[in-house]
Amino acid sequence: MSAGLPHATVLLHEAVEALQVKPEGVYVDGTFGRGGHSRMILGKLGEGGRLIALDKDPEAVAAGLAISDPRFVMVHSGFARLAEVLRKLRVEQVDGVLLDLGVSSPQLDDEERGFSFRSDAPLDMRMDTSGGQTAAEWLATVDEGLLGEVIRDYGEERFAKQIARALVAARQKLPVATTRQLGEIVAQAVRTREPGKNPATRTFQAIRIYINQELEELARVLPQCVDFLKPEGRMVVISFHSLEDRMVKHFLRDMAQGDKLPRGLPVRAADLPAGRLRLAGRAVRASAREVAVNPRARSAVMRVAERAGAAGD
Repeated sequence: MSAGLPHATVLLHEAVEALQVKPEGVYVDGTFGRGGHSRMILGKLGEGGRLIALDKDPEAVAAGLAISDPRFVMVHSGFARLAEVLRKLRVEQVDGVLLDLGVSSPQLDDEERGFSFRSDAPLDMRMDTSGGQTAAEWLATVDEGLLGEVIRDYGEERFAKQIARALVAARQKLPVATTRQLGEIVAQAVRTREPGKNPATRTFQAIRIYINQELEELARVLPQCVDFLKPEGRMVVISFHSLEDRMVKHFLRDMAQGDKLPRGLPVRAADLPAGRLRLAGRAVRASAREVAVNPRARSAVMRVAERAGAAGD
């Protein structure tokens, strides 16, 4: 395992403050990681409070199970199964949900996980190493057309077709099984490079997102968060790239606007259908001080919304 950067929870204080933790409330940390947010939430809960943490990464789950606190429950699950998890725990409503999206620092820094091109390691990229297809297994059989679409759509890579063609040609000679192989093939296929960015950055991101179905799972969990929030309960979402943030932004906006009626209908503004959410402030980014200490915070965007209705409704 690489020592890497020390793990620092991005927007730690901002996210927990945005939840407006009630001492006796029930909260969900949908992405436990190494527990930075969870520990701060627990510090604000009273004896009657409760925190349910989810994570699909077995190493994160092991870290969570090490917390001995009767108010805390650790569950090995991706957040897309949030509703199922809460029903099994007989939780009908929660006061807040926190989602810290994307790959975590420990996952990036562990060379054996295969998320980074900075070392030579098995090309795994699974967030949940207990099952599923590795990136190497997928690259061995994926159709060139689909591979190009994934790299273009999830990596926003303009040389997607060239990269896909190069990867398919390379695997005919030797399986693409390591991060170094993948990085070198991509570097040869990319004609121009962005200053300060490895040419393989976008391709690694795209394959990781596809292997872990990150956008699909995000689309599934957002409505579940709204369904389980109490009136005035809050959902806080931290995104790390434009695809995630765009999805979160549009979802929260649509939920705040409510059902849209055809234009031209003679309906008073007061009679328009109310939205299920209220937006709470503007998007929040990491401060210059935090970015200086933790460069990975540079791309973080936090959005907050509150369940419409008064408490007790």
